[in-house]
Amino acid sequence: MTDLSVYRNIGIFAHVDAGKTTTTERILKLTGKIHKTGEVHDGAATTDFMEQEQERGITIQSAATSCEWDGHRLNIIDTPGHVDFTIEVYRSLKVLDGGVGVFCGSGGVEPQSETNWRYANESEVSRIIFVNKLDRLGADFYRVVEQIKNVLGANPLVMVLPIGTEDNFTGVVDLLTMKAWVWDESGQPENYEITDIPEDLQAKAEEYREKLIETALEQDDDLLMAYLEGEEPSLEDIKRCIRKGTINLSFFPTFCGSAYKNKGVQNVLNAVVDYLPSPTEVEPQPEVDLEGNETGEMAIVDPERPFRALAFKIMDDRYGALTFTRIYSGTVKKGDTVLNTYTGKTERIGRIVEMHAESREELDSAQAGDIVAFLGMKNTQTGHTLADPKNPATLEPMVFPDPVISIAIAAKDKAGTEKMGIALGKMIAEDPSFQVETDQDTGESIMKGMGELHLDIKVDILKRTHGIEVEVGKPQVAYRETITAPVTDSYTHKKQTGGSGQFGKIDYTIEPFTGEDGEIYDFESTVTGGNVPREYWQAIGNAFERMMGEGTLAGYPLVNVKFTLQDGAYHAVDSSTMAFEAATRGAYRQSIPKAKPQLLEPIMKVDVFSPDDNVGDVIGDLNRRRGMIKDQEKGPTGVRVKADCPLSEMFGYIGDLRTITSGRGQFSMEFSHYAPAPRPVAEEVIAEAIARKEAK
Repeated sequence: MTDLSVYRNIGIFAHVDAGKTTTTERILKLTGKIHKTGEVHDGAATTDFMEQEQERGITIQSAATSCEWDGHRLNIIDTPGHVDFTIEVYRSLKVLDGGVGVFCGSGGVEPQSETNWRYANESEVSRIIFVNKLDRLGADFYRVVEQIKNVLGANPLVMVLPIGTEDNFTGVVDLLTMKAWVWDESGQPENYEITDIPEDLQAKAEEYREKLIETALEQDDDLLMAYLEGEEPSLEDIKRCIRKGTINLSFFPTFCGSAYKNKGVQNVLNAVVDYLPSPTEVEPQPEVDLEGNETGEMAIVDPERPFRALAFKIMDDRYGALTFTRIYSGTVKKGDTVLNTYTGKTERIGRIVEMHAESREELDSAQAGDIVAFLGMKNTQTGHTLADPKNPATLEPMVFPDPVISIAIAAKDKAGTEKMGIALGKMIAEDPSFQVETDQDTGESIMKGMGELHLDIKVDILKRTHGIEVEVGKPQVAYRETITAPVTDSYTHKKQTGGSGQFGKIDYTIEPFTGEDGEIYDFESTVTGGNVPREYWQAIGNAFERMMGEGTLAGYPLVNVKFTLQDGAYHAVDSSTMAFEAATRGAYRQSIPKAKPQLLEPIMKVDVFSPDDNVGDVIGDLNRRRGMIKDQEKGPTGVRVKADCPLSEMFGYIGDLRTITSGRGQFSMEFSHYAPAPRPVAEEVIAEAIARKEAK
């Protein structure tokens, strides 16, 4: 059996363009996994192997690879930074034991860094921090450290100090050994020497070392007392305390360098080995039963225990569907049969492969702590648990956000229509934040996703990967409807035909509601005396919830409603579940229009970077888009403007922003909340919906 203490399952995550993929490339080069470093800007990075990634210079899907460093096995996942693909970050963090948060030395804590950091906090993943791109104009390590404290509310434990900045950045001071690592200008990572600390940094290094030791020793009261009495702790003791504090999330060891110039990456690799947890050192995953209730059992990382694994990503390639899986406990061999606890069906594992980006290595077996891909799984989706058929259990599933934008799509010919159905099926399996629906009236396929870029990439994949020519409609916004006033009403469903008829009467109140955990519907029955028998209550509640799929204003889903069944009447012969469901449907159509329905529009959290000269124009443009400016933050190279803007006003924004800022502006946005649409907007949306209905 493999020694699990030498495993490190880590993810590299950051804001778009902070240098994650470049850092991953340098790690692979240093560990001997690749011999020639690929560059993102040349479209040659190992982990960016999709055509769309190479062209755009961004990471779209997380890529898994593994390598070795200092006798340890590192399973690494390079994740995307763009907000439209945060699902990839979320599901990767879910199955990792540790992470490396990469921050740009000049950009600092950017919007996507905040989102990824929040995901990592929710998943309780131990992290180290790498402040990258210190060779760039405007880079300032100390400013980024302050931002990490203030913006993320995190506690960075500074482990190294930079020697020089921008063009003069040559290396780092290691505060533990009080030695300087200085690289030459050859750009080769191995060309460095360890020397004494430059004189001008000596005082600063001593100050930061004292802070480092005091913070680390808070993990061990005896060592801290001895230190305060003047006894210097050993290097092993300090490292042990740093490891303990990192694993329990007390602080985050913070390093710096320039991945592109090959400076400072070794220190990060050493930190991964020294401070990030092995699979056996993280909190085991709780097991739940098939209803989703915790059983009290844990999936303890042990090859001898029953098999438990989580499928966290499906990827289709030329050899078939790959199911990326994190094994939490037990061992699995090629050809084994496992139980998918979500579907209740067993699946046979055809082959087990270890991935290195898009190439692979065949394995005969895999065990607790491994991240591998299975071939031959037919019905397993992202978030499903695979377990020992003789001893089943389910791991906590993943929760994915709802899409906020949709477009209509159609193949140009009949042959393409059939191919498109198969291709879309594969794409849905790969990406849970991507959905496809068929419009019942028009027969159109509606693609739904997290943003314009997200859907743009999907259309590109259909065209290039699957060879399907498609026509695309204009983006549609996922509006919602709600009610603003309570209504107390009554509805009787009565139908008499030959034989037994149908009868159901309900008295009810419909009122606005938002649950504590954001629930959008609540049903309650206060019926006493048996006027509506108890066996019909649930059917009434469920029928109303189904009707909420289509609001009465413009046909968008209805949210934030409470339905209280107060009284009613039934007939001993003519009443049935079907009759009360029909009464509920009639009640919905009768009463929702009386409850002052209102259209809600999705509001996006927008973060715009603008050069100083263009800030006024950028803010003016956001105001024209009905944006609410929340904050402005001055940086070394420009200003970050934070605003809340309606999604409907943000289509094509990147083109306008580039025009305003002569190509230097950047922005990111993510869904924030739903808010009432102003009357003119609501009237236009409702008129369009009515026109669409009439056209059908």
